[in-house]
Amino acid sequence: MMTPKFSLSLIAGVIASALPYSTFAADQSVANQSIENQSVVNKVSNTVFDPVVLTPSQTDFGGVGLMQMPSGRMAPEGEFNIGASINNEYHHYNVSLQVMPWLETTIRYTLVQDLLYSSDESFSGRTKYTDKGIDFKIRLLEESKWLPETSVGVRDFGGTGLFDGEFVAATKRFGNLDVTLGMGWGYLGQSSNITNPFCKASDKFCSRQSDYKGKGGSVDFERWFKGSAAIYGGIEYQTPYQPLRFKVEYDSNDYSQDFPVTRGKVDMTQHTPWNFGVLYGLGDWGDIKVSYQRGDTLTLGVNLTTNFNDMKAIWRDEPITAYDESSNQSIDEVDWQRVNQQLNGNAGYEDNRIYADDDSVTLVATQTKYRDSDEAHDRASRIFANHVPETISTYRIIETNQSMPVSETLIDAAQYKKVANNEYFDAKVADASQTDEVTYSPSEHSLKSDNLERWDYSVSPTLSQSIGSAENFYLYAVGINTAGSVWLTDKVQASGSLYFNLFDNYDKFNYITPPDGTSVPRVRTMFRAYVHENPVRMNNLQLTWFEEYGAGFYSQMYAGYLESMFGGIGSEVMYRPLNSNWAFGIDATYIKQRTPGDWFGFYEQDHQEGGDYGRDYTVVSSGVTGFATAYYAPQWSFLKNTLLKVGVGQFLAGDKGTRIDFSKQFDSGVIAGAYASFTDLSAEEFGEGSYTKGFYISIPFDIMTVKPSKNRANFNWQPLTRDGGQMLNKQHELYELTDERSPWFSRESKVR
Repeated sequence: MMTPKFSLSLIAGVIASALPYSTFAADQSVANQSIENQSVVNKVSNTVFDPVVLTPSQTDFGGVGLMQMPSGRMAPEGEFNIGASINNEYHHYNVSLQVMPWLETTIRYTLVQDLLYSSDESFSGRTKYTDKGIDFKIRLLEESKWLPETSVGVRDFGGTGLFDGEFVAATKRFGNLDVTLGMGWGYLGQSSNITNPFCKASDKFCSRQSDYKGKGGSVDFERWFKGSAAIYGGIEYQTPYQPLRFKVEYDSNDYSQDFPVTRGKVDMTQHTPWNFGVLYGLGDWGDIKVSYQRGDTLTLGVNLTTNFNDMKAIWRDEPITAYDESSNQSIDEVDWQRVNQQLNGNAGYEDNRIYADDDSVTLVATQTKYRDSDEAHDRASRIFANHVPETISTYRIIETNQSMPVSETLIDAAQYKKVANNEYFDAKVADASQTDEVTYSPSEHSLKSDNLERWDYSVSPTLSQSIGSAENFYLYAVGINTAGSVWLTDKVQASGSLYFNLFDNYDKFNYITPPDGTSVPRVRTMFRAYVHENPVRMNNLQLTWFEEYGAGFYSQMYAGYLESMFGGIGSEVMYRPLNSNWAFGIDATYIKQRTPGDWFGFYEQDHQEGGDYGRDYTVVSSGVTGFATAYYAPQWSFLKNTLLKVGVGQFLAGDKGTRIDFSKQFDSGVIAGAYASFTDLSAEEFGEGSYTKGFYISIPFDIMTVKPSKNRANFNWQPLTRDGGQMLNKQHELYELTDERSPWFSRESKVR
């Protein structure tokens, strides 16, 4: 009996969506036979009639595309994808990030199943050959009515030649069908089904060198778009059932030159250039996929996805204090201790001091809770308005960090009360506030409340990790870090931290002396000795003097055990104009390398006999490191919300050069960045990797927890740790400490 009811309601629902309201109203009794029938209509319409949407998906290598072949399509800005694909020959593990609407980046590790990392089992055991690759893709044309979305890209541009190749691809959408046509070079052009068009222009494009530059890791521009070329193409079809998609591609690689073939004599004969794939969506957070490639190879894969532009904080926060006009007639009647407590708990101002005179009240404190400065100012102003007398015309908030005043915000009390009362449309605290240089000098006789905590401590879990090492693909160390600090004076702080190692597998790390014979001092490659062989260690113990000179000039001086591997004495000076998109800093540190097994010991001479660490090696018994660094936030629309840092100076091992760091901040506040050090060391002196490079992600705590916070979780990754191009891990960086002058780390979230 339910079948006729279902059919009748379904037909009524379809007619209702197609006819004008008056026609539908006349027959409304048919559609509303019962509440049960109406719920069936709603359920069916939400599943059957909701339009399916074709969204970009990832290749086996990472990056938007088909299976083996990249497309011209880009993912939405901020999309972050972690993927894995596995078949008999390769295990690909990749991370892709759509940095800009026009820029896609991918980092990839590949375990070659038929090859070992090295022939020396005492060095790498049975670890599979591991290739590290970095890809990028740049959009040339956006899709329009007549033109396809067109992109150019480079795969494995800084690797060892295993998968390196270039491509140009164009993708056009026809309803729920994406059609791709592209041309590839290198690994993506191995089938040579077309003549390289650049070869017609110059003979130098007709051949491609087979070896790689230096010790690997260098960018071989000389190889790009040279040698064999091939046409590829394919389609991706979104079925009427939203989770299910199909892919078909014509592969431009014939697999005759893959490493398993040339080095391992593995048969990877391509029986057909056609690859077929099925993808099943797991909602907006991931996909699982299976494909049949080369006519004989089954590949399984999974991708997990989020979007850094859309990550939203869900807080269980204390509501802002209700506005209730103060009845106090003088500042002497105010319960300043209560005001202090509310400023801490409700407005997030810690280590606060309150000063008051006849017409103004001043808060000197550190904001630790809200990235949105307007939210913090609104809450603090509301608390002041509820307690101070009418004679107070100005609320002043001086933001500090490590005792240094950073900015001063003046809030007009009368105007703010209009905001608190919502006396006009779109009233906000910014209407009553203005931030400028710090000019106020509080006097001790006007101090009303002092909540400055001179002691501080923390306990936190830590994870150290290394991916892609010869001895084991994943090395890790899990421990507990305890830290404490005390202010000896208003400007001098003593701080230290102890690390307790709980468990690790760094005992597998056999990197004793570089097998390529480099003579660079061992400033980072001895980390096994500092981690595994020192289960309880003192990471740092130092004195730091912070100073603010006014007009944007700041400094710190530090001395002691500065990090787990180095101690010394040094200083940093920075000039950072208020509300400016640039800053400049200089730092210099005299350093001595700490001995691994002794909390307080230092190496006394550079030359060390091998012993447990292999051949004889050198360390830094004394040296100098330091940089002149410029910080610039571009104002160009195609590089919006980015920060460029360029430092020139001397690294820990005595090599001289440049450190370049580029980062992008997304709407949620997540920061993703990359850095590289270029020094006067040759590729042979540096060793494998040719130069130091790395990547990092910084995630605000308040999008991972239910409480607002200005703290961040930082994840750093270096594909390979060598001794050249390494920097001192200082406890404090002035650019971070002065962030309130032009917020970068503490920018408010744009996700609502």
